[in-house]
Amino acid sequence: MEIEKLKKILLNKLGTTEEMPFGPGTMVYKVGRKMFALFGLERDPIWLNLKCDPELALVLRQNHAAVIPGYHMNKEHWNTVILDGSIPESDVQKMIDHSYALIVKSLPKYQQNKLLK
Repeated sequence: MEIEKLKKILLNKLGTTEEMPFGPGTMVYKVGRKMFALFGLERDPIWLNLKCDPELALVLRQNHAAVIPGYHMNKEHWNTVILDGSIPESDVQKMIDHSYALIVKSLPKYQQNKLLK
């Protein structure tokens, strides 16, 4: 997956912002000021970090060699998805959707209601 396509997918999520709080080499995507995705610009293929339910994280790691514990993240709650083409884009989209949903669910109700309209 190309960087521009990935950025477009992430930014299409309602309320998402794109930031670089860790410097110019790392793109961070937030909803309600909380991260749900990040990746470095220097890696090829892209290593995409996504929030994940701990039980699902283990299943994804077992089923996909390109899904590993979150690089530089809490390894219980984050996965790194190596976008080397071995995982169908539809599955990557589901992982992104899951990460976004986890963060939205953790937001205060008033913020959730704005995002669900």
